[in-house]
This record gives sequence, C-alpha cells and structure tokens, in this order.
Amino acid sequence: MVVTGRQRKGRGVNSEIWELIASGTGKATPARLPLDRRQFLRSSVLTAVTVAVLGRSTAVLAAGGGVAFGFPALREKAMTLAKHPYSPPRPPIPAVTGIRFDDLQKINFRAEHALWKNTPKAFPVRFFHLHKYAPTPVRMNVVRNGVAYPIAYDKATFNYEDPELATKLPADLGFAGFRVMNDGKANSDWLSFQGASYFRASGEQDQYGISARGIALNTATETKEEFPSFTEFWLEDGTANGPLINIFALLEGPSVTGAYKFVASREHGATIDVHAELFVRNDVPRLGVAPLTSMYWFGENQRRLAADWRPEIHDSDGLAMWTGKGERIFRPLVNPPSLQINSFVDDNPKGFGLVQRDRTFANYQDDSAFYERRPSVWVEPKGGWGPGTVQLVEIPTDDEIHDNIVAFWQPRAPLAKGDTFAVDYRLHWRNRQPYPPDNVAQVVATRTGRGGIPGQPRPTDNKARKFVIDFEGGPLADLEPRYDLTPVVTTSRGKVLNGYVVKIVGTERWRAVFDVEFGGGGPLDLRCFVRLGDRTLTETWLYQYFPPSESGRG
Repeated sequence: MVVTGRQRKGRGVNSEIWELIASGTGKATPARLPLDRRQFLRSSVLTAVTVAVLGRSTAVLAAGGGVAFGFPALREKAMTLAKHPYSPPRPPIPAVTGIRFDDLQKINFRAEHALWKNTPKAFPVRFFHLHKYAPTPVRMNVVRNGVAYPIAYDKATFNYEDPELATKLPADLGFAGFRVMNDGKANSDWLSFQGASYFRASGEQDQYGISARGIALNTATETKEEFPSFTEFWLEDGTANGPLINIFALLEGPSVTGAYKFVASREHGATIDVHAELFVRNDVPRLGVAPLTSMYWFGENQRRLAADWRPEIHDSDGLAMWTGKGERIFRPLVNPPSLQINSFVDDNPKGFGLVQRDRTFANYQDDSAFYERRPSVWVEPKGGWGPGTVQLVEIPTDDEIHDNIVAFWQPRAPLAKGDTFAVDYRLHWRNRQPYPPDNVAQVVATRTGRGGIPGQPRPTDNKARKFVIDFEGGPLADLEPRYDLTPVVTTSRGKVLNGYVVKIVGTERWRAVFDVEFGGGGPLDLRCFVRLGDRTLTETWLYQYFPPSESGRG
C-alpha cells in the first residue's frame, strides 16, 4: 500500500509495508524498510486505514484521517461557497499546457494502482492525468462507511514514457478526472468524468460518443456562456446494492455552485440517476438542465455536405421527444449554414434525448470510429419539471472533431441571485431510446432530393424539394401493403404537392413522400405524420430545411 510521504526510488515509503501485509510475513529488515519505530507505527496505522478503505488497491491516500461525509455535508459546502465571490482556479503550469494529445498517449495510469482494483464486484477506477485540454486539477476522495478520505496524486501511479516530463511536474500536481473500468476487461472503461462538468458513458457497445454536462449556463445567448466545473469528487463503492458506483461532486462557477449525486449502473448499457441542487451567485438568464453535447457533420438528409469519402458522419442523428401530453416527436439533426436555436414548448415532459437511430455499419463505413455503435442518450425527468422548453442548438461545422449539437431543458423561469434549484432525472445510455412507443411507428431515415415527377418538367430554380421519410415499427409492423395511408404535412411557407405513402418492398418499413414548392426567404419548418383515416400511425417528424440556393446545405 502506498501512502504519500518521503519518496525512495520513485515509490511511496509504505509500498514495502503493503507488500509485507499482502505476503503475510510481517517481517522486514532495515534494508527493505528504513523507518524508525515511531515512523513505522504511524505508517502502519495509515496503511491499515487505506487497506480498509480501498481494499487491495495501491491508489494513494493523502496522509491524515478521514472526515464524516454525506450529501447533506456536500449541500452545505455548496451553499456556503455561493455566499462568497467566485475564486477562479490558478493558471495551469507550462509543463501541463505543453501536454498535447499525442503526448498524453504516452502517459498511462498504472492499472495496479486503480481504486478498488481487487475489491470483489467493485468497478476499478483509474485517474486521468492533467493535460492541455484539461489543465485544472480536481480533488478526489473515496468514501467508506460515511467517512471520506482524500486521494493524493503520486507520480509513481503513472507510467511516463518521457521520464524528463515527470521531472518537470510538481509532487502535488493532481488529477484531471477519472474513469470507471469494466470489471475483467483490461483497459476498457464505461464511464468517465473529465473537463468542466462533462461526463459520458460508453453504452451497450462500449463505444464513446455523445457527452453530458452537469449544467449549461447561458448557452447561445448574448451573455457569454459559462462552463462551471466539478472541482471535487467523492467516490463510493455501491456494489452492495447492485452493479453501482456512487459519485458525489461539487460544482463551482462564477454564477452558481452545486451539489451533485450520481448513481451509475452498468445495466442496459449505462444508467445514471442524477440529483442536483444549485445555489445561484449571479442571475442566470438561460439555465440548461440535463444538457447533452454531440456531433453531427452530415447524414443521408444532407448529402451536399458529404465532403468526406464516408457516407455519413455523426454521433447522433436526431432529437427525440416525448411530450407531457404524450406526443412522440423526432427532429432529424442538420448542419446549418449559421447558428440555429429551436425551442420546443412543453409542460412536464416525459423525456427527450439525442439519439443515434441509424445503426448500420454500411451507412458509415468507418471501422475505427464505429459511429453505428455510438450510444443514444435519453433524459427521463423524475418528478414534475413544470413548464419550459426543450432547446436544440445546432452550430455549423466542417469536420467531425467539433461538437456542434447541444440539447437541454430550459425551465420557463430564469434564476436570480440567491435562488436555489433542485432537479432529479435519469440518463439512459443505450442503443435505442427506452420506453419505445407501441402505438406509433418511429422515423428511421430522412432524405431529400430534387422536386417534381420523373419524366415530367422539373423545377429549375431550386424552389422545390422532395422529402422522403421512412418509418418503422408500431402499428405499421404487421400492416399489409395498401394505398390509403396519407402523409399529413404542414410547412411554414410554400405549398405541399404530390404526397403519398407506400410500403417499401421486401421490408417492414413504410415511406412517406411529398414535394414542397417555396419562394425565396429563409429556412422551411416542416411537420409530417402518417394517418389512416382518423388514426395516427407514426410519431411526428419535424424538420428544418435550408434551400440550397442560399446555403448549399440542402
């Protein structure tokens, strides 16, 4: 067991003690353990504590005893901080800002030092090294039986392929965050927290993609957006109650502080229950609850943007919503010519999420990024959230390295200085959104093309467009081919023509097709669902289309 203290040959002074305890010999010679009696007794006590707290792990506990901990104490800490001006973190040191992505690949946390490495059923935890893109250290603690013990940084827990870099780093450098490992799978993790208040899970197919944040403040407003950070974590093994890890976090920023509790489970991909309590330092015009961040470059609906050889490139392909009144809505994502913000008014929503519905490799052809494996994330509110809007922010991008999609819930009332705000919700990280509807079919593809009818004169001024929407599941699953289904289409401007619905031969999918003729102006806002008589058969498809004559992004 390693406890911080005077170092010898790059190892903690109590490494040898742990080896003796583990071997059961209980004996040492001066050559192996150069400690006086008093130092030996002090170290032995610390080692006994760390073994009890961490199990047979060699993660490093800071010297000193633990302190009582629980969510009430965390809430009190956040509340007290909110009464004082924000104190920004110290500027990062040059040795850290010089660690770029390629350099970071040469720094690895040693698996043998993982927290709970040998604790039965527990998920081992490894820590991230500071680097250029996450240069601010966060404090780490482990909780056992209601007592929190600080976890200290130790160079010996990392493998530095560049030994010279290690010499430039201070002994109290700290960590950038942590990742929770898959038990029994070497170097495979399923959950990570790193940078500001960002976190993400790998879902059912162990492929990272979309991220979540603790909170979003003033996103896409005239007020500068704030990115408050989780500055301290407390980790608690929750496996006594299932495949769980409990994560407590302190949020700090110029306008808010917050106390968070995450209960993360590996079941069904990953499920994370979130409880958050915010304390407001300064007015917050736009609060974003349960914010999700993703990437959309192009898909089958925007083929003009396909500058890359791959057919589609995106982490998510749509925003799905289940309204408080029970309506199911799907809005395919777009890469717009300029910043776009769309608001979807609701009251006590049942859920929303950024989803990846296209899960076929052939549609991506990327055997390294594996976009078809990337998880969908569904936000399930707990308790009534009241009136507000689901906000969708879409930012232009010309590469897959930029996260350009944001979705969150915005309560109707803004927050003012001195306010408190509490919220509970569950995040589902999985292939398909949970609670799929059985009474309506879902959108599975959106395509657009030249308007008009083949063999007849076509519009030549790019003032007409054909839209093709594929639906699958629900009441359409067992429906035999017929020709009396109708697309119910509305448009913000222009005229809808040539609409019909057919079953796609050889599949269980149905296709709605229609043209829209439009004049000049801005984007079109479209809405469509399929009906048989008075019965609605599909979820509602919403779309924002930018005429190619204006943007080249049709």
